[in-house]
Amino acid sequence: METKESYNLEFKESVTKTFLKTVCAYANYNDGTILFGVDDNGNVVGVKNAQEEASRIENMINDSLAPVPDFKIQVKEKEGAQVIHVTVKKGKDTPYAYQGKIYRRADTSTVEVDRFELRRLALEGINIDYESRKASSQNLSFNVLESWLKEAAGIKKISLDILKTLNLFHKDGYFTIAGELLADKNERVFSGIDIVKFGQDINKILYRETISKASLLTQYQRALEIFEQYYLYEEIQGYERIQKELIPKEAFREALANAMAHRVWDINSYIQIAMFEDRIEINSPGGLPDGITEAEYLLGNISVLRNPIIAGIFNRLHIIEKFGTGIARINKEYRSCMAKPAFHISENRIRIVLPVMEMDKLELSDDEQLVYSLFKEGPERSRRDIDTATGFDKAKTIRILNNLVRKNILRKEGGGIAVTYKLR
Repeated sequence: METKESYNLEFKESVTKTFLKTVCAYANYNDGTILFGVDDNGNVVGVKNAQEEASRIENMINDSLAPVPDFKIQVKEKEGAQVIHVTVKKGKDTPYAYQGKIYRRADTSTVEVDRFELRRLALEGINIDYESRKASSQNLSFNVLESWLKEAAGIKKISLDILKTLNLFHKDGYFTIAGELLADKNERVFSGIDIVKFGQDINKILYRETISKASLLTQYQRALEIFEQYYLYEEIQGYERIQKELIPKEAFREALANAMAHRVWDINSYIQIAMFEDRIEINSPGGLPDGITEAEYLLGNISVLRNPIIAGIFNRLHIIEKFGTGIARINKEYRSCMAKPAFHISENRIRIVLPVMEMDKLELSDDEQLVYSLFKEGPERSRRDIDTATGFDKAKTIRILNNLVRKNILRKEGGGIAVTYKLR
């Protein structure tokens, strides 16, 4: 076998009780498979008396885990030996426990969860989002939210009925945690936003501000103000002052809004915004929500909302335009730039890197943009290189290259079969 162990695949040479922790982890967080009869390097060693061992595995799971998860056991032939496949489905009745303890996967290992994660699993098991729980403070005001609603929705004065409609006030008569997060002030120490502006390296801090204990809307607006201070500037062209962007404001705004709406709120960790001379890095606590893969997140094919109340209000206020389109909108802002945003996803954090644009935005067609992007990998290309990379025919490639030369983007060098194109 060439397959390696991963987040949702584990190898076991023989049947011992340790596999039950992994079954527990898969049931709590993600579908997964355990292969018995395969060593740590992925080599098939086989299982003797595989049918008997499969029955023993079934009994061990039924007797040791509470509640009993959804699983399937199969014996298959691989490389002339018998391998037992145990496939576990993520369950709805979380948390699933083994010997009174709860487990999760950490890369290729299985570890015990902390109390915060246990609480989250318990809420998930009874289908309650963290933001829907009762707030610690019930003495809340909403002047900031009222101001935003006036502008976005024409609401003259916020009322209890409106707060109920927004799910900030529960039908049973209490403010929710979402309400506390959007209130003017909150007594609970929710982690907010920590912003640092660095100089030429991380040893030189030019400015630092921590924004917390205020409405998410206040935090959002203040972060935008700091961004504008460092990454927007004016350029005089003739008699006009033209506003320029070192980093697209729309890209930063989208990344910030998504970090606030989709982060995990019940852990003591700030959204960290690190501002450098050549980029901004936005780190958001919490990895991807359950039920969404990295590919789906990056392609925007699906939107699983970790905080549906907050995300819904951000949508009403036009902070988030449409669910699931944030990454596409960020990429669109860099469509005509050599520098591109980067997205780094780990189990506990999502980091978005927005580079300073290397050149002003260009008015390019889709085909021109595709050819232009190839020069990021190498500043010099021949027409045949581009034919191969794009699949365009010779006439189309020449037409696009001539357009880019005419737009002063590329420079044509040499003649005949030795012609090459370079970025200006």
